[in-house]
Amino acid sequence: MTQPIQWVECPRDAMQGIKHFIPTYEKVDYLKSLLRCGFHTLDAGSFVSAKAIPQLADTEEVFQEIKNDLGSTRLLCIIANIKGAERAAGFSGVVQDVGYPLSLSETFQQRNTNRGIDQAFSDLLEIRKITQASHQELVVYLSMGFGNPYGDVYDTNYVLEFSQRLVDMGVKTISLSDTVAVAKPIQVLQSFEALHARFSGIIFGAHLHVVKGLEEPLIQAAFDGGCNRFDTAMNGYGGCPMASDELSGNMSSEVLYAYLSKNNYPLTINAAAFQAARVKAQDLFSTYEH
Repeated sequence: MTQPIQWVECPRDAMQGIKHFIPTYEKVDYLKSLLRCGFHTLDAGSFVSAKAIPQLADTEEVFQEIKNDLGSTRLLCIIANIKGAERAAGFSGVVQDVGYPLSLSETFQQRNTNRGIDQAFSDLLEIRKITQASHQELVVYLSMGFGNPYGDVYDTNYVLEFSQRLVDMGVKTISLSDTVAVAKPIQVLQSFEALHARFSGIIFGAHLHVVKGLEEPLIQAAFDGGCNRFDTAMNGYGGCPMASDELSGNMSSEVLYAYLSKNNYPLTINAAAFQAARVKAQDLFSTYEH
């Protein structure tokens, strides 16, 4: 590898499952510390129902406070429907990427967005039009991207089928999401190999929720399969509150940093800023998670 990876830091994912509301000014302070690190993208908020994700009800206010601190980092927000895309379009000068969770599991699509897969694809056609008009990039996350706990259909061909429909729609960035930490390294390798064999010019990312201590084999498998985009969160905080009662944490930013350093991959991260943000994350989440 000669090019730096697209590193997506995900404080939105880290914060959304925290039960006690983190004051807006503390969110802003934390996000600004992450913006000083030099990540490719910051997944920093969501335009979804405040009832569904109350922790992120202040996303619009947060974005107003950080919009002048982005530097070279892209700002991404998550939406769950057409209304969310319209709200995100109102921040088109600030939010460059709009992420939509499309599940490979019918059960989880219903749990996560209150609609089935067919309706989600229909919504995506309209969302794609909205993001095109607002000059924002649509990023689609394939939730339950390595299997699901519900017994719903899953195999590699199913992943390829979904990806083909998205590519035909004009989506350029697709991220496989292991929502409940079930992926095995061989599965990760084979999935990315199959995707890169079929599609060219498409960025395939890895948004992996993992069991601590099992991260490195998954990172290696993704790299070996050709993946060049990774989502992480400081200290491995986070998880999807719609997936299960017990959240599976995100891939740890510290583990990916150590892996890249050990294997001499190009790093564009400011080491001092990274360490400062790590300490701030520990203080912030330890205060509000219990």
